[in-house]
Amino acid sequence: MTRQPAVHRRTIVVDGLTTGFLEAGEGEPVVLLHGGEFGADAELGWERTIAALADRHRVVAPDQLGYGRTAKVIDFVDGRRMRIRHVARLCEALGIESATFVGNSMGAVNLLADATSDAPMLPARGIVAICGGGEILSNEHVDALYDYDATLPAMRRLVAALFHDPAYPADDDYVRRRFESSTAPGAWEAIAAARFRRPGAAAPAAAPARGAPDYGRITVPALFVEGGADKLKPAGWAGQLAGQVRAGRSVVVEDAGHCPQIERPAVVNRLLLDFLAGPGGGAVTGGPG
Repeated sequence: MTRQPAVHRRTIVVDGLTTGFLEAGEGEPVVLLHGGEFGADAELGWERTIAALADRHRVVAPDQLGYGRTAKVIDFVDGRRMRIRHVARLCEALGIESATFVGNSMGAVNLLADATSDAPMLPARGIVAICGGGEILSNEHVDALYDYDATLPAMRRLVAALFHDPAYPADDDYVRRRFESSTAPGAWEAIAAARFRRPGAAAPAAAPARGAPDYGRITVPALFVEGGADKLKPAGWAGQLAGQVRAGRSVVVEDAGHCPQIERPAVVNRLLLDFLAGPGGGAVTGGPG
Protein backbone atom coordinates (compact mmCIF):
# COMPACT_ATOMS: atom_id res chain seq x y z
CA MET A 1 0.00 0.00 0.00
CA THR A 2 1.40 3.39 -1.04
CA ARG A 3 1.76 5.84 1.81
CA GLN A 4 0.38 9.31 1.06
CA PRO A 5 2.66 12.31 1.70
CA ALA A 6 1.99 14.08 4.99
CA VAL A 7 0.21 17.42 4.73
CA HIS A 8 1.54 19.99 7.20
CA ARG A 9 -0.30 23.04 8.55
CA ARG A 10 2.05 25.98 8.86
CA THR A 11 1.79 29.62 9.87
CA ILE A 12 4.29 32.40 9.18
CA VAL A 13 4.22 36.20 9.14
CA VAL A 14 4.33 37.82 5.70
CA ASP A 15 4.67 41.61 5.61
CA GLY A 16 3.38 41.74 9.17
CA LEU A 17 0.32 39.60 8.39
CA THR A 18 -0.31 36.17 9.89
CA THR A 19 -0.45 33.71 7.00
CA GLY A 20 -1.65 30.12 7.20
CA PHE A 21 -0.91 27.53 4.55
CA LEU A 22 -0.79 23.81 3.88
CA GLU A 23 2.38 22.21 2.57
CA ALA A 24 3.28 18.72 1.38
CA GLY A 25 5.76 16.86 -0.79
CA GLU A 26 9.02 17.75 -2.52
CA GLY A 27 10.04 18.70 -6.03
CA GLU A 28 9.00 21.41 -8.46
CA PRO A 29 6.59 23.75 -6.61
CA VAL A 30 2.86 23.95 -7.20
CA VAL A 31 0.87 26.74 -5.54
CA LEU A 32 -2.90 26.22 -5.09
CA LEU A 33 -5.20 29.24 -4.68
CA HIS A 34 -8.71 28.59 -3.36
CA GLY A 35 -11.95 30.30 -4.37
CA GLY A 36 -13.45 33.46 -2.93
CA GLU A 37 -16.84 32.32 -1.65
CA PHE A 38 -17.77 32.85 1.99
CA GLY A 39 -16.30 29.99 4.03
CA ALA A 40 -13.57 29.10 1.55
CA ASP A 41 -10.07 28.18 2.68
CA ALA A 42 -7.12 26.10 1.51
CA GLU A 43 -8.24 22.87 3.17
CA LEU A 44 -11.82 22.94 1.89
CA GLY A 45 -10.68 23.91 -1.59
CA TRP A 46 -7.81 21.47 -2.03
CA GLU A 47 -8.16 18.59 0.44
CA ARG A 48 -8.73 16.15 -2.44
CA THR A 49 -5.86 17.54 -4.52
CA ILE A 50 -2.83 18.11 -2.31
CA ALA A 51 -1.81 14.51 -1.62
CA ALA A 52 -2.21 13.48 -5.26
CA LEU A 53 0.17 16.22 -6.42
CA ALA A 54 2.57 15.88 -3.47
CA ASP A 55 3.75 12.47 -4.67
CA ARG A 56 5.82 14.33 -7.27
CA HIS A 57 5.78 18.01 -6.28
CA ARG A 58 6.16 20.45 -3.44
CA VAL A 59 2.61 21.69 -2.91
CA VAL A 60 1.79 24.93 -1.10
CA ALA A 61 -1.84 25.95 -0.53
CA PRO A 62 -2.24 29.27 1.29
CA ASP A 63 -5.28 30.65 3.01
CA GLN A 64 -5.59 33.90 1.10
CA LEU A 65 -6.06 37.23 2.89
CA GLY A 66 -9.39 37.27 4.71
CA TYR A 67 -9.76 33.48 4.75
CA GLY A 68 -8.90 30.52 6.98
CA ARG A 69 -5.98 31.12 9.35
CA THR A 70 -4.70 34.17 7.47
CA ALA A 71 -5.16 37.78 8.61
CA LYS A 72 -8.65 39.21 8.09
CA VAL A 73 -7.74 42.36 6.19
CA ILE A 74 -8.88 44.04 2.99
CA ASP A 75 -7.62 46.84 0.76
CA PHE A 76 -10.64 48.94 -0.23
CA VAL A 77 -8.78 50.48 -3.17
CA ASP A 78 -7.45 47.32 -4.84
CA GLY A 79 -8.14 44.20 -2.81
CA ARG A 80 -7.26 41.86 -5.67
CA ARG A 81 -3.79 43.33 -6.12
CA MET A 82 -3.20 43.11 -2.37
CA ARG A 83 -4.07 39.39 -2.39
CA ILE A 84 -1.81 38.75 -5.38
CA ARG A 85 1.06 40.64 -3.78
CA HIS A 86 0.57 38.71 -0.55
CA VAL A 87 0.87 35.37 -2.37
CA ALA A 88 3.95 36.62 -4.19
CA ARG A 89 5.56 37.66 -0.91
CA LEU A 90 4.67 34.28 0.62
CA CYS A 91 6.46 32.58 -2.28
CA GLU A 92 9.51 34.73 -1.61
CA ALA A 93 9.43 33.82 2.07
CA LEU A 94 9.25 30.11 1.20
CA GLY A 95 12.05 30.29 -1.35
CA ILE A 96 9.76 29.57 -4.31
CA GLU A 97 11.40 31.24 -7.32
CA SER A 98 9.22 29.55 -9.95
CA ALA A 99 6.01 27.51 -9.70
CA THR A 100 2.95 26.29 -11.50
CA PHE A 101 -0.06 28.11 -10.06
CA VAL A 102 -3.51 26.50 -9.91
CA GLY A 103 -6.52 28.63 -8.98
CA ASN A 104 -10.20 27.91 -8.48
CA SER A 105 -12.78 30.66 -9.03
CA MET A 106 -11.37 33.83 -7.35
CA GLY A 107 -7.97 32.17 -7.19
CA ALA A 108 -8.04 31.66 -10.96
CA VAL A 109 -9.28 35.19 -11.60
CA ASN A 110 -6.38 36.57 -9.56
CA LEU A 111 -3.86 34.42 -11.46
CA LEU A 112 -5.18 35.63 -14.79
CA ALA A 113 -5.31 39.26 -13.65
CA ASP A 114 -1.66 39.04 -12.65
CA ALA A 115 -0.55 37.22 -15.79
CA THR A 116 -2.20 39.84 -18.03
CA SER A 117 -0.92 42.84 -16.06
CA ASP A 118 1.88 45.19 -17.04
CA ALA A 119 4.09 43.85 -14.24
CA PRO A 120 3.18 40.33 -13.06
CA MET A 121 4.16 39.64 -9.47
CA LEU A 122 3.74 35.87 -9.29
CA PRO A 123 6.66 33.65 -10.43
CA ALA A 124 4.42 31.55 -12.67
CA ARG A 125 5.86 28.99 -15.08
CA GLY A 126 2.37 27.66 -15.84
CA ILE A 127 -1.23 28.51 -14.95
CA VAL A 128 -4.32 26.37 -14.42
CA ALA A 129 -7.60 28.30 -14.14
CA ILE A 130 -10.42 26.18 -12.73
CA CYS A 131 -13.82 27.85 -13.18
CA GLY A 132 -12.34 31.33 -13.05
CA GLY A 133 -11.91 34.01 -15.70
CA GLY A 134 -14.26 35.46 -18.28
CA GLU A 135 -17.89 36.17 -17.55
CA ILE A 136 -20.09 35.17 -14.64
CA LEU A 137 -23.82 34.62 -14.96
CA SER A 138 -26.56 36.64 -13.28
CA ASN A 139 -28.96 34.22 -11.58
CA GLU A 140 -30.21 32.95 -8.22
CA HIS A 141 -27.09 30.84 -7.74
CA VAL A 142 -24.78 33.84 -8.04
CA ASP A 143 -27.12 35.70 -5.68
CA ALA A 144 -26.70 32.88 -3.14
CA LEU A 145 -22.94 33.55 -3.10
CA TYR A 146 -23.09 37.33 -2.84
CA ASP A 147 -26.06 37.59 -0.45
CA TYR A 148 -24.76 35.15 2.15
CA ASP A 149 -25.93 36.33 5.62
CA ALA A 150 -23.88 33.98 7.83
CA THR A 151 -26.72 31.57 8.60
CA LEU A 152 -26.82 27.81 8.06
CA PRO A 153 -29.74 27.94 5.56
CA ALA A 154 -27.85 30.54 3.53
CA MET A 155 -24.72 28.38 3.58
CA ARG A 156 -26.75 25.42 2.32
CA ARG A 157 -27.94 27.58 -0.61
CA LEU A 158 -24.36 28.65 -1.24
CA VAL A 159 -23.16 25.04 -1.31
CA ALA A 160 -26.01 24.13 -3.68
CA ALA A 161 -24.83 26.90 -6.00
CA LEU A 162 -21.24 25.61 -6.01
CA PHE A 163 -21.93 21.95 -6.76
CA HIS A 164 -23.72 19.89 -9.37
CA ASP A 165 -24.26 16.91 -7.06
CA PRO A 166 -27.20 17.54 -4.67
CA ALA A 167 -25.47 15.34 -2.08
CA TYR A 168 -23.27 18.29 -1.07
CA PRO A 169 -26.01 20.66 0.16
CA ALA A 170 -27.79 17.62 1.69
CA ASP A 171 -24.69 16.76 3.75
CA ASP A 172 -25.17 18.51 7.11
CA ASP A 173 -21.57 17.91 8.20
CA TYR A 174 -20.15 19.40 5.02
CA VAL A 175 -22.44 22.43 5.14
CA ARG A 176 -21.48 23.01 8.77
CA ARG A 177 -17.76 22.82 7.98
CA ARG A 178 -18.14 25.62 5.48
CA PHE A 179 -20.46 27.52 7.80
CA GLU A 180 -17.94 27.38 10.65
CA SER A 181 -15.17 28.59 8.35
CA SER A 182 -17.37 31.47 7.19
CA THR A 183 -18.18 32.59 10.74
CA ALA A 184 -14.69 32.40 12.25
CA PRO A 185 -13.74 35.72 13.89
CA GLY A 186 -13.43 38.36 11.18
CA ALA A 187 -14.05 36.00 8.25
CA TRP A 188 -17.53 37.14 7.21
CA GLU A 189 -16.64 40.78 7.79
CA ALA A 190 -13.47 40.62 5.67
CA ILE A 191 -15.28 39.10 2.69
CA ALA A 192 -18.46 41.17 2.99
CA ALA A 193 -16.42 44.38 3.32
CA ALA A 194 -15.36 44.13 -0.31
CA ARG A 195 -18.86 45.33 -1.23
CA PHE A 196 -18.81 48.39 1.00
CA ARG A 197 -18.63 51.95 -0.33
CA ARG A 198 -19.33 55.30 1.25
CA PRO A 199 -22.88 56.72 1.02
CA GLY A 200 -23.37 58.66 -2.19
CA ALA A 201 -20.32 57.23 -3.94
CA ALA A 202 -20.76 55.91 -7.45
CA ALA A 203 -20.81 52.16 -7.87
CA PRO A 204 -17.53 50.67 -9.17
CA ALA A 205 -17.31 50.42 -12.93
CA ALA A 206 -18.43 47.07 -14.30
CA ALA A 207 -15.70 44.80 -15.59
CA PRO A 208 -16.56 45.32 -19.28
CA ALA A 209 -16.28 49.12 -18.82
CA ARG A 210 -12.72 48.74 -17.57
CA GLY A 211 -11.90 46.48 -20.48
CA ALA A 212 -11.55 42.70 -20.47
CA PRO A 213 -8.09 41.28 -19.72
CA ASP A 214 -5.92 40.76 -22.76
CA TYR A 215 -5.36 37.02 -22.45
CA GLY A 216 -2.99 37.20 -25.39
CA ARG A 217 -0.46 38.68 -22.97
CA ILE A 218 -0.15 35.35 -21.14
CA THR A 219 3.20 33.91 -22.16
CA VAL A 220 3.27 30.74 -20.04
CA PRO A 221 1.35 27.50 -20.73
CA ALA A 222 -2.22 27.77 -19.46
CA LEU A 223 -5.00 25.26 -18.92
CA PHE A 224 -8.62 26.36 -18.48
CA VAL A 225 -10.84 23.82 -16.68
CA GLU A 226 -14.61 24.19 -17.02
CA GLY A 227 -17.22 22.45 -14.92
CA GLY A 228 -19.71 20.96 -17.36
CA ALA A 229 -22.58 21.69 -14.96
CA ASP A 230 -21.28 24.96 -13.47
CA LYS A 231 -24.27 27.04 -12.33
CA LEU A 232 -22.24 30.26 -12.13
CA LYS A 233 -20.53 30.50 -15.54
CA PRO A 234 -21.70 30.29 -19.16
CA ALA A 235 -20.99 27.13 -21.10
CA GLY A 236 -17.97 27.30 -23.38
CA TRP A 237 -16.08 30.00 -21.50
CA ALA A 238 -12.93 27.87 -21.09
CA GLY A 239 -12.51 27.21 -24.78
CA GLN A 240 -13.05 30.88 -25.59
CA LEU A 241 -10.31 32.01 -23.20
CA ALA A 242 -7.89 29.23 -24.12
CA GLY A 243 -8.18 30.25 -27.75
CA GLN A 244 -6.73 33.64 -26.87
CA VAL A 245 -3.62 32.23 -25.17
CA ARG A 246 -0.62 31.20 -27.26
CA ALA A 247 -0.08 28.00 -25.24
CA GLY A 248 -3.65 27.63 -24.00
CA ARG A 249 -5.73 24.49 -23.65
CA SER A 250 -9.21 23.86 -22.29
CA VAL A 251 -10.98 20.88 -20.79
CA VAL A 252 -14.60 20.40 -19.74
CA VAL A 253 -15.10 18.16 -16.70
CA GLU A 254 -18.54 16.61 -17.02
CA ASP A 255 -20.91 16.25 -14.06
CA ALA A 256 -19.09 18.94 -12.10
CA GLY A 257 -20.08 22.37 -10.89
CA HIS A 258 -17.93 25.33 -9.90
CA CYS A 259 -15.44 23.25 -7.89
CA PRO A 260 -14.58 20.23 -10.08
CA GLN A 261 -11.41 19.58 -8.05
CA ILE A 262 -13.74 18.68 -5.17
CA GLU A 263 -16.56 17.03 -7.10
CA ARG A 264 -14.45 15.07 -9.62
CA PRO A 265 -11.03 14.90 -7.94
CA ALA A 266 -9.71 11.86 -9.82
CA VAL A 267 -10.35 13.53 -13.18
CA VAL A 268 -8.92 16.90 -12.17
CA ASN A 269 -5.89 15.41 -10.42
CA ARG A 270 -5.04 13.49 -13.59
CA LEU A 271 -5.36 16.66 -15.66
CA LEU A 272 -3.11 18.54 -13.26
CA LEU A 273 -0.45 15.83 -13.19
CA ASP A 274 -0.43 15.65 -16.99
CA PHE A 275 -0.14 19.42 -17.21
CA LEU A 276 2.69 19.46 -14.69
CA ALA A 277 4.54 16.74 -16.61
CA GLY A 278 4.49 18.74 -19.83
CA PRO A 279 7.16 21.17 -21.12
CA GLY A 280 7.47 24.03 -18.67
CA GLY A 281 4.76 22.47 -16.54
CA GLY A 282 2.18 23.15 -19.18
CA ALA A 283 1.01 20.48 -21.62
CA VAL A 284 -2.09 18.36 -21.24
CA THR A 285 -2.26 14.88 -22.72
CA GLY A 286 -5.65 13.96 -24.05
CA GLY A 287 -8.98 15.60 -23.28
CA PRO A 288 -10.91 18.16 -25.28
CA GLY A 289 -9.74 21.71 -25.81
